[in-house]
Amino acid sequence: MTAKKTGTQGRNAAQYTVIKVRLHPTAEQAVLMEKTFGCCRYLWNRMLSDVQEFYAATDLQYIPTPARYKKEAPFLKEVDSQALCAVHQNLRKAFLDFFRAPNSFGYPQFKTKKARKDSFTVYCREYRTGPSISLTGSGIQMPKLGLVRATVHRKPLHWWPLVSVTISKARSGKYFCAVVFKCGTQRPEQVLPTGDTTLGLNYSLSRFYVDSGGHSPDLPATAKAREKLARIQRKLSRMEPGSRNYEEQLQKLRLQHEHIANQRKDFVHKESRRIANAWDAVCVRETDLVELSQTLRQGGVMDLGFGMFRDCLRYKLERQGKRYIVVDHRAPTAKTCHECGCVNEQLSSREKRWTCPHCGAPVIRDVNAAKNLRDMGLGQLLNQETSAA
Repeated sequence: MTAKKTGTQGRNAAQYTVIKVRLHPTAEQAVLMEKTFGCCRYLWNRMLSDVQEFYAATDLQYIPTPARYKKEAPFLKEVDSQALCAVHQNLRKAFLDFFRAPNSFGYPQFKTKKARKDSFTVYCREYRTGPSISLTGSGIQMPKLGLVRATVHRKPLHWWPLVSVTISKARSGKYFCAVVFKCGTQRPEQVLPTGDTTLGLNYSLSRFYVDSGGHSPDLPATAKAREKLARIQRKLSRMEPGSRNYEEQLQKLRLQHEHIANQRKDFVHKESRRIANAWDAVCVRETDLVELSQTLRQGGVMDLGFGMFRDCLRYKLERQGKRYIVVDHRAPTAKTCHECGCVNEQLSSREKRWTCPHCGAPVIRDVNAAKNLRDMGLGQLLNQETSAA
């Protein structure tokens, strides 16, 4: 059945696209990046400390500007001032988010050198001679750093203005740059889903998900990579910490973790893109994966990145005017028979197949839950459309 579209095409909407590239800096550029990482961390901690002292003394909120610290810390002048300004803006936004929703955003914390990833952001400025940052075919032109060689795998459209770049260093020692472009686009027409064009996804620990058609994705072949990771960890445990062999083995461990993470990201993006292109609406359960990982003894809940998959699926559907519907986690999707609606309260979590006590229909637990998610999501969307009208 073909999809039905409703609504009119809206006005231009602000949309941002991020292109992440691998950087290959020279030795001098790498030293300047490391200095910028340290200066940004130092400035964040100093401003946060002064904010706390000022609030304790006056009961008022005030964040000093970076220029205030350059006299007492002249090394701040060696790095790009825009990176320091971004630290001020990030701290201000962190406090605004905390005051607006303290249950969702924590109080800003001090940063340490042992952080999992160092990063700094530089915003693009427009001058008469041209923009301060530009992406070329061979790299990225930035203030102070100059032209940094990069592996550019995707070219932006020529009318996309460059907004900012965020340079980060992974634990493996590799440098990356996330380039943010603003691409104006018209709001897509809202697609009105039907039962035939709506998909229900039920989370599965062993199969990643089971959809309302009874299908599951082909999971990435990470078994060999995880076996290699275990061998590296066992070998590392027998070495003396701080020795040269220990540091070399630790680097191998970091690279292997990065390899597995890249496999996971590749699978998540390809699978979410396939579903977003094929269906008009997707219904998922509001599952707290952190709480689930603490409840299940088998472990592995966070290994394949189902939370990342849901986030990718949401924005890819929304960019096409399609619906991402979240069903309440308290809904008895697994215990409710899809054929007759009978709720089997005696069903245990270990039973994967059961027979409905009311209609006698054979039920496959995961498929039945996915179908109920689809129907409940469509009913929830219909109620929202009715109340809005």
